[in-house]
Amino acid sequence: MALPKGKISRARGRKRRTHWKLTLPGITDCPQCHQKKLTHRVCKHCGYYDGKQVIKMTDDKDKKKKENA
Repeated sequence: MALPKGKISRARGRKRRTHWKLTLPGITDCPQCHQKKLTHRVCKHCGYYDGKQVIKMTDDKDKKKKENA
């Protein structure tokens, strides 16, 4: 089992961790419905990806009408 050769100072350990940063997700406008969406993913609002409809989307109002009927 490997053992550390000596104590690593706080400064040295913290210097190493300076590159552990969070990055913002890539958010763009959907070309179909112009809502905000994550890049390289299907739009949650219209179901389009790369100019093609991948998921058939229905309105919430239609779902509620069918449930109540």
